[in-house]
Amino acid sequence: MLLFDTLTNTKRELVLRDPGKVSIYACGPTVYDWPHLGHARNALTYDILRRYLEWRGLDVYHLANVTDIDDNIINRANSEGSTEAEVAAHWEQVYIEAMDSLNVLHPHDRPHATQFVEQMVAFIEDLITKGAAYQTENGVYLSVDAVGDYGALVHRSPDDLRDSAGARVEVDASKADPLDFVLWKSAKPGEPTWPSPWGPGRPGWHIECVAMSLQILGEDFDIHGGGDDLVFPHHENERAEAVAAGQKFARHWVHHAMVNVSGEKMSKSLGNFTTIPSLLEHHEGRALRLLMLQTHYRKTMEISPAAMAQTEAGLERLDALARRASRAGLATNAAGDPNALDAEAVATFVAAMDDDLGTAKAVAVIFDAASKANAALDANDAAAATMYVATVVDLAGALGLTLNAEAESETDPEVEALVAKRTEARVAKDWATADAVRDELVALGIEVEDTPDGPVWRRV
Repeated sequence: MLLFDTLTNTKRELVLRDPGKVSIYACGPTVYDWPHLGHARNALTYDILRRYLEWRGLDVYHLANVTDIDDNIINRANSEGSTEAEVAAHWEQVYIEAMDSLNVLHPHDRPHATQFVEQMVAFIEDLITKGAAYQTENGVYLSVDAVGDYGALVHRSPDDLRDSAGARVEVDASKADPLDFVLWKSAKPGEPTWPSPWGPGRPGWHIECVAMSLQILGEDFDIHGGGDDLVFPHHENERAEAVAAGQKFARHWVHHAMVNVSGEKMSKSLGNFTTIPSLLEHHEGRALRLLMLQTHYRKTMEISPAAMAQTEAGLERLDALARRASRAGLATNAAGDPNALDAEAVATFVAAMDDDLGTAKAVAVIFDAASKANAALDANDAAAATMYVATVVDLAGALGLTLNAEAESETDPEVEALVAKRTEARVAKDWATADAVRDELVALGIEVEDTPDGPVWRRV
């Protein structure tokens, strides 16, 4: 399998530390507010990667941290008159529920930063012992001079980074170099603190992920993931800490692109900041997953009402096939038998996914198989229809996309009378009346599907 590696700036083969096993560390949320579409893209990217690797038969261990102490959490606790722990616990649960609504698998481990402070302190002590870190009145800093290739992940030299240090690196006159970054922050009034050899304080952001990933996954783990907004300074500084400590870090760096809402980058200042719960008031979580699958993970994802409507139409096409197969009594589950699937479709799907998670091409394979399934059903070819339907269900499932084969069980005398009137008009070839009744049903939010067994209606 080829994955684009940010460090080498190339697509390269994913070579595993332990054959048959994949270790993934994906940066998780800082929990202090509503989860938004950026969080959704992050979680869905690594959910799809994990699901596909597992579908291929690999043993995946997926780790996604929770940052449960930082400035935003402290500020929210102060403004609400609560504690940092209460703020973090509440918003973490909100985040988990949002991910559940998107059918995102829970990571195998969800470590919290506050649970690993002891390991962070030990790591910082080792860096000081190695001469890679130093203490000031404000805390402990890592010296980037101790990292021979600092800036490699972002493909910039230290001099280039120094020129723009004020933009994305915390300014502190006590630092020996503008690029040096904090490992341990000295205590400030009103902030939570932990004991350390350098006095009470709290860990810096970057050291959290290094301590947790190396403690749980071990050195030389396979994949480190996150959004491309984290490449610098966060991920470069994580890498620098590991390099300075003489430890092997991630073998492969995977980064996904950001989200645009109706053509503009999502941000609170533009007023297009969209939370997951607000999106799900109008759209299915499955539709957001399908929309994301139709965009390569390294490309900016465009979300708009028109894009969501188009995706929901595609999702309905797949659901309609599932309903049709169910009415025909076809088995839709391959039950783990690869011979029950269309070999050509599977091979094309695998080739797409193995080429840097080519989800858009993989989805096209699924819709092509759906077209062939409908054609086989039209031709009363039960064997071919069964194979193609099972292929659609299996490949969609590999991407975490479930199909709904349940027809509407709701009864509504008014709707049923209109459906009957439309059917009578069609039988009489009174197309004007049939079209008028159809428009009336559409106005009521009713969609009618004409099947060999008669019309089936559903609310949309």
